[in-house]
This record gives sequence, C-alpha cells and structure tokens, in this order.
Amino acid sequence: MKIGIPLLIVVLLAAFAWVGTAYLQWYTLFGIIIPYAAFTLFVMGFVIRLIKWGTSAVPFRIPTTCGQQKSLPWIKQNKLENPSSFGGVVGRMLLEVLCFRSLFRNAKTDKVDDKLAFGSAKWLWLGALVFHWSMLIIVFRHLRLFLEPVPAFIQGIEGLDSILQVGLPLLYITDVLIVGALTFLFIRRVVIPQVRYISLPADFMPLFLLLGVAISGIVMRYGFRIDIVDVKELTMGLATLNPVAPEGIAPILFVHLFLVSALLVYFPWSKLMHAGGIILSPTRNLANNNRAKRHVNPWNYPVDVHTYAEYEAEFGEKMKKVGLPLDAE
Repeated sequence: MKIGIPLLIVVLLAAFAWVGTAYLQWYTLFGIIIPYAAFTLFVMGFVIRLIKWGTSAVPFRIPTTCGQQKSLPWIKQNKLENPSSFGGVVGRMLLEVLCFRSLFRNAKTDKVDDKLAFGSAKWLWLGALVFHWSMLIIVFRHLRLFLEPVPAFIQGIEGLDSILQVGLPLLYITDVLIVGALTFLFIRRVVIPQVRYISLPADFMPLFLLLGVAISGIVMRYGFRIDIVDVKELTMGLATLNPVAPEGIAPILFVHLFLVSALLVYFPWSKLMHAGGIILSPTRNLANNNRAKRHVNPWNYPVDVHTYAEYEAEFGEKMKKVGLPLDAE
C-alpha cells in the first residue's frame, strides 16, 4: 500500500490533466490558474518553513563533528570536519551542498559468520549526486522558456547537455540520467529489506512525482514533439503576468505542467524541503568554537538564585552543630 497509494495518486493527477484538456478543454484552468496558484503556494510554504526553522531556538552550538577540534598549537585541527571559523563552515557547507560529502562516507553493515562487517556503500551517494545535478541543469535549461533573449550561459548549458546530438530533437544527457537516478533510488527502497521496512508513502510520493514530471517531459519532447513556439508563448505569458492559454496543444503539455504544479505545492511540506533546510541546519552551519568562546543562552530569563554563601549564612549554625565544615571559617 505504501507504494501503490502514491503511484495511484500520481497516475490520477496525470489522467485528470489529460481528460481536462483533451475532452473538457479546460486550457485556462490547467495553463494559467493552476500554475499561478501552485507557484504562490510554493513560495508561501517555502517562506513559512524557513521562518519557522529560522526562529527556532538554537542557544548553543551543536555542530556534528568527526575530526580534531581546534585545541593546542601542536595538535593539527581538521578544519573541514571540525571548523572553528566562518571560512571553515563555508567550506564544509559547499562540500556538503555540491558534493554530498557526508553521504560519500556512507557505509553498509552486514553479518558475516556471526560477526559484523563494515564496507563502503557509494551507490547511494552516486545516485543522489546524479539526480540532484541533473535536476539543477534541467531547471536551468527550462529558463530559456521564460527569458527573452536567452542568456548565453543558459545556451551554453543546453549545448553541453545535448552534446551527443543523437537524432532530432537533440537528446539531452540529463533526461537519461535523471530517469536512471530516480529509478535506482526507487529500486533501492524496494530491494533492500532494511530500507523497504522503514520506507513510508511519504518516501515514495516524491519519487513518483519526479518520475512523472520527467517522463511526461521526455514523452512530450521525443514522442508528441509539440510546437516549441506555442510552449514559449504560454511560458512567456505566465512570466510577464500576461497569460495566454493556447488551445489545440497536445494534452501531454498540460499533464507535464500539472504534475510540475503538484510538485511545487507538495514541495514545502515534504522531505524535499531539505533543499532549503540544509543551510539552516545547526549541525552543519555553526563553527565549533565552544572551547574558545563561552555561549550563553540569550533566551534565559532572570532567575532568583540562592548561592552557597547565602545558604551557609542561613544554616551555618546548624551545619556547625552537626560538624559540617564551613567555607566562611
């Protein structure tokens, strides 16, 4: 059920968009109203989640560390694993965001002859890296539909992505890679017993949504081969707040657009929000300088305390009678 329900939801979303445009001619709904509403909800949800995380109390520095902290001069510090300065934090965050450095150290544990054996597990790191970089390049490529004239760096990215030039239209490398990476991540969740046991519908829903977006886009480009002029007219109208919903376009375009809209609405409230949360994670974005600087909780409210000196002044006679030593003496 945890696989079937998310898959059924994505299939129903795609079928709804197909029927709504192919038979009911709801072009304005699927081409204008839903995209605007989805983008608005995405921005609002994203901002709300960031504000909620940003206002959470983090009074102390709690970075995760797996290297030597800055200590005595003759002890070598691991400046990336245990940064004590802003520069070290920036370096650590860049490696984490761009290269998934912590995931690169992922290991697997197996039981061999009644003993635990530990080994490297780089396939998850590779699949995640391929997916995220492919997704980033695809997003940059799609900017050409919303900009006129198209910036040179976007044209350069598109040229590199289609450098293989297999047939017409050009085959984009990232189209193949993103489907392959998402398929690997799905198979991994199904095949590995431990991962399958802890997986929830919330883990499969993003995979199916992303696969639906990718596959519908590939089918639209290489199967239906819709007119790019009509697509650009629609996207430029949305970008300039002068929307026009062209009629007569193959329904696959609106299926793709509707799945993208569903992904945008779902994004801020799902596990995909780690894209925004990684920069606000106190286990990553803080320098570990607890030995060099004392950190006081700024949210501490004034508390009436009873010091030991006051305690001794109040009960000194009784303490003296039972033979307890007094600091005052």
